[in-house]
Amino acid sequence: MKSQKILLTGANGFTGRWFAAMAKETGQEIVALNVDLMDAALETEILKYNPDAVVHLAGISFVASKDQEAFYRVHALGTSRLLEALSKLPQPPKKVLLASSATVYGNIGPAQSLENQALSPIDHYATSKVAMEEMAKTFFHQLPIVIVRPFNYTGPGQKPNFLIPKLIAHFAEKKATIELGNLNIEREFNSVKMICAAYFGLLQFGEPGEIYNVSSGQAHSLQFVIDSLIKLTGHTPKIRVNPNFVRASEVRRMCGDPQKLNSLLQAHGVLLPTISLESTFQEMLLDAKK
Repeated sequence: MKSQKILLTGANGFTGRWFAAMAKETGQEIVALNVDLMDAALETEILKYNPDAVVHLAGISFVASKDQEAFYRVHALGTSRLLEALSKLPQPPKKVLLASSATVYGNIGPAQSLENQALSPIDHYATSKVAMEEMAKTFFHQLPIVIVRPFNYTGPGQKPNFLIPKLIAHFAEKKATIELGNLNIEREFNSVKMICAAYFGLLQFGEPGEIYNVSSGQAHSLQFVIDSLIKLTGHTPKIRVNPNFVRASEVRRMCGDPQKLNSLLQAHGVLLPTISLESTFQEMLLDAKK
């Protein structure tokens, strides 16, 4: 990938840190946005940076956050202000990648969600991402925007209030009991490394005005995750359902069809890394013991 100046929002977040590290390994220049999206100085900062490309990862990542209005302020209004500022650059970026979410599909749809199917968000987090996508479409004629819908992913450095890091911590410490919420769910649980690799590929080859699932197409049950960690650690904790952790609005299965993304990247000779769930867990278990 030719060296570029990439403006990165959310650079201090879980995905942002991984993306920035991978970018630097390939000779990219990362410029972290240091002002809030609602800050009056946003436009001045954007003009000062004059980036070649933009990766917008800033957002509220914890779906169960109690501040529901914040979802819309950050995801919809904040993104709108960012795009408005970018549209005023003398030379527009070559690509603007916006991170939406697979939660926009909700519970209605085929076994593998497709980019062109009807959306059915079931909570404020997902609805705010739909609002962000629809708002971004109003800038399609001004900016080369690519929207990504990443499915669940994890890796070292993810906050412990997320499911997989919570499980990893309990198994690493060999705790006797683990309290969980909904057990009857299926997720992809991809590696953050694969997600960031896909973002790099889409910065190069993504078609402006298009939406791409970033997924593996392989969902796993929560029981499979627990069984994998038991096998890796030799520890078998007692699993207890805590009603306080059970969300009324829970997507039962999240699995995406990756064909659109894979076809695009393969046409340009790019293959995403295949990283097993077990190897990701092993890396996280080692990190938890540091």
